[in-house]
Parts: sequence; C-alpha cells; structure tokens
Amino acid sequence: MASTSAEIIAFLLTISGWVLVSSTLPTDYWKVSTIDGTVITTATFWANLWKTCVTDSTGVSNCKDFPSMLALDGYIQACRGLMISAVCLGFFGAIFGLVGMKCTKVGGSDQTKAKIACLAGLIFILSGLCSMTSCSLYANRITSEFFDPSFVAQKYELGAALFIGWAGASLCIIGGSIFCFSIAENSNSPRRGYAYNGAASVMSSRPKIHNSVPDKTPPKHFDKNAYV
Repeated sequence: MASTSAEIIAFLLTISGWVLVSSTLPTDYWKVSTIDGTVITTATFWANLWKTCVTDSTGVSNCKDFPSMLALDGYIQACRGLMISAVCLGFFGAIFGLVGMKCTKVGGSDQTKAKIACLAGLIFILSGLCSMTSCSLYANRITSEFFDPSFVAQKYELGAALFIGWAGASLCIIGGSIFCFSIAENSNSPRRGYAYNGAASVMSSRPKIHNSVPDKTPPKHFDKNAYV
C-alpha cells in the first residue's frame, strides 16, 4: 500500500514537472533587458529560443523571428535540442509510468511492473537533466554577458521561463527518483510461501486405540465332537 501511494505521488510530481517543462519551451521571457544604470526606460527588450522582441512605452511589441537556424549562436541551438528532448522523454516516461504503476491493470506481474516503473523513473530523470542543462546553459550566457565589463551591447537579466524550467526539471528528477526506488521496495518485500497440505485420510484422522494390557484369557480348547 505504501509503495502504491509512493508511485502515485511520483507520477503526479513527474507529470507536473513535465507540464512545466513543456510550457517553458514556447514562453516568451527567457531573458529581459536590464534597467540597471538606466534613468529613463523607453523600451523593453526580451527574447526566447525562437524570436527576439521589443516593447515600447505604449505597450506595443514588435517581434522578429530568428531568420536562420544555422546562423544562430551555438548555445541557442543546444538549448533548443535539449528542451525538445526533455519534452519527448517526458512523454514516453509518462506512458511507461502508467504501465508500471501497481494501481493499473496492465504491465504483467508485480516484478515486471516494478522494472517498467524503474525505467520510467530513469527516463524522467534524464528529461529533468536535459531541461536543467538547457536552462542553466542559457542563464550562464546571460550572467557572463551581464558581468563582463567589456560587453557593450544590450545586457539582459534572467527571465521567468528559466525559473519555470528549473522548477519543472526538479520535479521530474524527484519524481523519477521515487519511481526508481519502487523496484528496490519490490525486491525487498518478503515473498509469501503457501505450503500445500494434502487431504488427510479418514482412517488416519481417527484416533488409534492401543490396548496396553495384554489379553490374559486362556485359549479355548475344543473337542473333536464340537465340529460334528
């Protein structure tokens, strides 16, 4: 019962993390222009993995998609690949998680379902690591440019999408770890052995009465005339 509850909690954590990671991919604010050292702010620049935009003081936004994938910076291409991989891995992890949970009717025996649940946990952990790596790589580029005194172009700060991605990756890793422990709990649980006792015969079930005192009655002798 405790193992089933742990698997349900793990599944809810991983699905929540996967949803957060999936919502991070199209989110606009991966990085936002900083207002540090600026007296008057007339426009706000922000960007994500697919486009860069500027919003003026009236609230009107003008966006421009990245014209070429091959002309992009290497870190943006890496972040795209890692985030797409995280979403795809989370999808397959959710399928394996449903099959491997003990509360479902598919998947075979308990040992087989425990192995499938462990596989789902490993997939979710890998998905969380991909998302964590992508967000950390993007954030590292932002912070390195921000603290570089020789960088004279527009500086940015961390956007909300990065924090959502980190939160989703953490949930996937935590839930995947709980899934992996399910196979250990299944192997440590004692197996119940049932001994078959054959049906006892009626004669063997009856108590046997033994005469402890020998019969001392003298034998009877018959004459030959008794048989005539």
